Amino acid sequence: MTPAALSPRARSAALKKLSSQQFDVLVIGGGVVGSGCALDAATRGLKVGLVEARDFASGTSSRSSKLIHGGLRYLEMLDFRLVAEALKERGLLTQRLAPHLVRPVAFLYPLTGRGWERWYAGSGVALYDAMSKASGYGTDTPVHRHLTRHGARKAFPSLRKDALVGAIKYYDAQVDDARHTMFLARTAATYGAAVASRTRVLGLIKESERVVGAEVIDLETGQRFEIRASQIINATGVWTDETQAMARERGQFHVRASKGIHLVVPRDRIRGETGLILRTETSVLFVIPWKRHWIIGTTDTEWELSKDHPAASSSDIDYLLEHVNRVLEAPLTRDDVEGVYAGLRPLLRGEDAATSKLSREHAVAHSVPGLVVVAGGKYTTYRVMAADAVDEAVRGLEIAQGKTVGQCVTENIPLVGADGFHALWNQRRTLAAQSGLAINRIEHLLERYGSLVLEVLDLIAAEPDLAEPLPGAEEYLQAEAVYAVTHEGARHLDDVLTRRLRVSFETFDRGVAAAPYVADLARGYLGWDTEQREREVEHYVKRVEAERESQRQPDDHTADAARKGAPDVVPVSHVAETIDDVLT
Repeated sequence: MTPAALSPRARSAALKKLSSQQFDVLVIGGGVVGSGCALDAATRGLKVGLVEARDFASGTSSRSSKLIHGGLRYLEMLDFRLVAEALKERGLLTQRLAPHLVRPVAFLYPLTGRGWERWYAGSGVALYDAMSKASGYGTDTPVHRHLTRHGARKAFPSLRKDALVGAIKYYDAQVDDARHTMFLARTAATYGAAVASRTRVLGLIKESERVVGAEVIDLETGQRFEIRASQIINATGVWTDETQAMARERGQFHVRASKGIHLVVPRDRIRGETGLILRTETSVLFVIPWKRHWIIGTTDTEWELSKDHPAASSSDIDYLLEHVNRVLEAPLTRDDVEGVYAGLRPLLRGEDAATSKLSREHAVAHSVPGLVVVAGGKYTTYRVMAADAVDEAVRGLEIAQGKTVGQCVTENIPLVGADGFHALWNQRRTLAAQSGLAINRIEHLLERYGSLVLEVLDLIAAEPDLAEPLPGAEEYLQAEAVYAVTHEGARHLDDVLTRRLRVSFETFDRGVAAAPYVADLARGYLGWDTEQREREVEHYVKRVEAERESQRQPDDHTADAARKGAPDVVPVSHVAETIDDVLT
């Protein structure tokens, strides 16, 4: 099957379908769960629409710890079912569904006590490995090893000698969450889903107490229209309650937001070949290798302010630095921090003790005819959440229409770019010779695009200058910025720099130097005039300035106020006033 491109033309075609056709399922929310729902429903043979108010993965799904993991600490809570489920999904992703995007990563768990701690922690990790193998999808993930203090410090020289007496080395997996989510949406489009970002739901349409559609606005043009669907899936994460309220009905459960922040530092600031997992007073702290960088996180605090712009405060940053410095020989300082990002976890909050226990799991409800709500869960188990939500929507279709729909098949549906990935990886030297790129560049591209790397190389063959590194973000090629708008659904400069290339947290200037170059590369494909090109760059610079200012504030309230200093969306200039009128 030929992979669909999330191009400007494809978006226009999708909007035309959404406004003129009747759908079996409309999914609201282009995060990992919503995109997973669209793929699940489309591969069951249903007619599917997917709308996202901003960019794909612009919320929680681009701001995680970038881990696909079973949840080792949930074993301590005796939640064996959740761990087993997540480990199976981890194996599916690394072996079948997305081997180009998800790969094993090693961690050290430092031991600080004698005897009993090694036995206790070792037993837990051994059970973790056994459950992984029992899932049938853990063959590519190495099993754990016990290390002496010398062995641990050899693997991670930056560890203080007095910070451990030994360690356990074990494995989980890593993903670029924003790219993976976009790949889900693109795969859904490949199987026929009408997919459109920057399309905001303004309200739900009800007829005879049944939800039958949604009123939406295209934020790029200001056009308002209705989308009709037999079943609607609300997969809006931390915005679940707000979307549910559009049906003018109380939900069976509610979602609260928990803020987690992460710091990004250059790889040379910490000497280590693996990641670290450390206990804190309230949770765990990860130090995660991320290409030429480290990601350090996370926090877990209640957040009741702007859900569009969760802000990291100065105290959040100090908390992470303080805890990671307890085990490092050379302490990190604020000057070492390249980037900071904050995200919100959607945790279930029930109205009674029974539902409150669901906080780290997920739930599906069909409390209003025609409207399915899915919430909670964790990134790793998005596919299970999507299957449960679509199962519920299918029950509604069968009851209302007598329609027979097949079972979930996404366990056997690789994402676009997965097929042929291993063969191309083996041929990477040939690809390097043919393209004129260095072997490390080809490996970089393969780990971001899989077999779709051939499309990126086609761009370079047609325009050789695109093989040059992107000024201000030399880890990436100029072709990648172009491909982001021609094939990956990026509509604005922020989409490219923040979620397609991740420059916004991988460079000390947060992508400001690269912004004008990316704007020049993108403008022709997105139809920007000079005024819009300037607006895009200005918006991005203001966003970075607002984030930096928020990170100097002492607490959540002042950080939130500072972050609001930059607008969220950059509509095309001639429709900006029209959209403002509608949204206010």
